[in-house]
Amino acid sequence: MHLLLVRVQTGGMALLGGQPSTFPEVVELNVGGQVYVTRLETLTAVPNSLLWVRFTQSSPSELPKDRHGRFFFDRDGHLFRYILDYLRDTELFLPEFFKERKRLQREADFFQLPELAKRLAEAAYPDDGGDPEEAELGSPVCSSTSSERALRSPGSGSGYITIGYRGSYTIGRDIQADAKFRRVARITVCSKISLAKEVFGETLNESRDPDRPPDKYTARYYLKYNFLEQAFDRLAEAGFHMVACNSTGTCSYGSNDPGEDKLWTSYTEYVFCR
Repeated sequence: MHLLLVRVQTGGMALLGGQPSTFPEVVELNVGGQVYVTRLETLTAVPNSLLWVRFTQSSPSELPKDRHGRFFFDRDGHLFRYILDYLRDTELFLPEFFKERKRLQREADFFQLPELAKRLAEAAYPDDGGDPEEAELGSPVCSSTSSERALRSPGSGSGYITIGYRGSYTIGRDIQADAKFRRVARITVCSKISLAKEVFGETLNESRDPDRPPDKYTARYYLKYNFLEQAFDRLAEAGFHMVACNSTGTCSYGSNDPGEDKLWTSYTEYVFCR
């Protein structure tokens, strides 16, 4: 009996039943609906981690895949980018005022990265009794400036994101009376796909423009909430700054009676840049 061994540059080989089965050098992942493309050597950088086991001790046919053939993991797709950051350099630079350390620690536990989980736990519960959410993470996990994030985070290149929203309100004949706001419709997101997913993660509704490649652009995404400040907080955490805004409005009467309240509809756009 002859056993044929095939050498793979990244070492991604699993022997099952005496037959070699290899993974590609560049691997596409679908993590909770977020698409990532990375090298096999990155996924197997930490021995005995869950990803190391999956991609060295299994064959491609054994791992679950989505309909596009990407390897699927039912985890938090937004936080997985920090897991990849750690695997690349065994360091992690988190955004300033990062508020999801406990959730990221849970992801580190799932992917069996004990050193990362330990340092996140130490930051979440500092010995000096300070605010756990504002605690600084020591090396190799630490907070970073916007310029550092642009260099370290996956997909965090420069670019523009335009946030738009439409609202309506009524004003009666007595202009001294308070305006009556009726509603704020959905908040739209116009940008490169990869930037929108990086910033808004699971809060992004992609139903109107699904399955678009990350290097394409869209004007059809919208957010799952109606608070502009929530969107602005996300953008600020990702290193974006507002560079322009504009607004337009129209007025109409509810009927032909000029005594009726005026209905105003406005549309506003905010342009952010990093």
